[in-house]
Amino acid sequence: MTSPPTPRIVLGSTSRYRAELLRRLIADFDQVAPGTDEAERPGESPRVRAQRLAIAKADAAAQGQTNALVIGSDQVAELDGTLLDKPGSIERACQQLAASSGREVRFHTALCLLDTRDGRRHNHVDHTRVRFRELGSAEIARYVQRELPLDCAGSFKCEGLGISLFDAIDNRDPSALIGLPLIALARLLRVAGVALP
Repeated sequence: MTSPPTPRIVLGSTSRYRAELLRRLIADFDQVAPGTDEAERPGESPRVRAQRLAIAKADAAAQGQTNALVIGSDQVAELDGTLLDKPGSIERACQQLAASSGREVRFHTALCLLDTRDGRRHNHVDHTRVRFRELGSAEIARYVQRELPLDCAGSFKCEGLGISLFDAIDNRDPSALIGLPLIALARLLRVAGVALP
């Protein structure tokens, strides 16, 4: 009797940051653009929004996959209840960092692992608190010009120069702040039968 074929690992994201993180665990995987609507819903908490979008991305990327473990992930940043989306421009990045100066920003990084063999979803949300030091306008401008964090929620890259903007980071999984909580993902992959390491 032959064993069933090993499921493909599919990352439902085109993010290079998430792909780089996943390569720490899995060398060979497919990357699929999920094409989900990321519009905010009235009254939706940041945690719920992150989880909803992670599930939606996994579901979308799973279309047509019959023997796959599909990963969806989403991150929502909030400052005093206000969402901090990807800035998209230098001006907005500088505005976000100025608003965050001396304050705490919370990040909710959600994960969904969808097993297309049985349709089961395994979900997780990781929480990170980032305390910014007091930032001057010249420091902010230098940072944004140097690292161009325009596609990053909160307008920084903690794996790069952005670490210099903080007083402290409080979380259980440092990879979650970059966009994919690897500790939880490794656990969920093991539950699904993937041998790690």
